[in-house]
Amino acid sequence: MKRPDARIERTLATLAILIIGAISLVNVVVRYITGGSFAFTEEFSVFLLVMLTFAGASVALRSHRHIRIGLLERALPPLGYRLLVIFQGLCGLLVLGLITWFGALMTWQEYQWQSLSPGLGLPQWWYLIWLPLLSGLMFLRQCQASLERLRGGARDDA
Repeated sequence: MKRPDARIERTLATLAILIIGAISLVNVVVRYITGGSFAFTEEFSVFLLVMLTFAGASVALRSHRHIRIGLLERALPPLGYRLLVIFQGLCGLLVLGLITWFGALMTWQEYQWQSLSPGLGLPQWWYLIWLPLLSGLMFLRQCQASLERLRGGARDDA
């Protein structure tokens, strides 16, 4: 059975980097020709960079590419290794669960307060909704990665 490879996150990350590149290029060209620049590029670029970061972290999590020190994992017997993987997984789930919860709470508050972004005056929750969505996806990827490691996949025996 082929494991899911975080296609949603890969697609979002690809779109984010392409849009950042496109609006930055257009902004540079316009600034060179006219001496002025577009107001929206910085606000969108920062938002898309945050989206890119979370989407990329989710892809890395699913493909076991996050930094970890394998020395302890290699030194432990099978039971110790399993306990360590469970501990690591629970710590990751705790952090991601808190980010998802408080990100959703913050998004809901911004929606209720009808806060607007400082640059373009767009609803602030449009930017914030991606935090709980992508951290929720990371929560799912953490579960998948931990279960795969418990089943013997992706063990760092090098």
